[in-house]
Amino acid sequence: MKEMIVHSIDELDKIVEDLINYAGECRILLFYGEIGAGKTTLIQRFCNYFEVEERVTSPTFSLVNEYTFKNKADQSKHLIHHLDLYRLKNINEAIDIGIEDYLYDNFYCLIEWPEVIEPLLPDHVMKIKIQLLDNSSRKIIFLQD
Repeated sequence: MKEMIVHSIDELDKIVEDLINYAGECRILLFYGEIGAGKTTLIQRFCNYFEVEERVTSPTFSLVNEYTFKNKADQSKHLIHHLDLYRLKNINEAIDIGIEDYLYDNFYCLIEWPEVIEPLLPDHVMKIKIQLLDNSSRKIIFLQD
């Protein structure tokens, strides 16, 4: 477990570097936190790190956004799947959108509001918990399963 306090949005780039290093080979990153905690903002910074080609927005209504980036070493194209499962009512709706395809490929899969799909998750995932603090700072906790 790794825990950090973030006082400014300017600190997020360092948080993203720490997250990528801490995650290692893990490609499924689960983002927990109340509305307005900063899940999407952290994901935007994550995607900026990889210089994704598309504009990074919350997929609240589309459920899934896919972003592309080039591997700096060999220029091959890679994907980042960004899912927002807030509107799903049950696990069957997740299966209907093909959640397992996203969970079991080799690309990053960043999931906001993952609670509904926890029974479907593979063994090795990374949980990122964001908690609002009184002074508008955030506590960010990384947990590996």
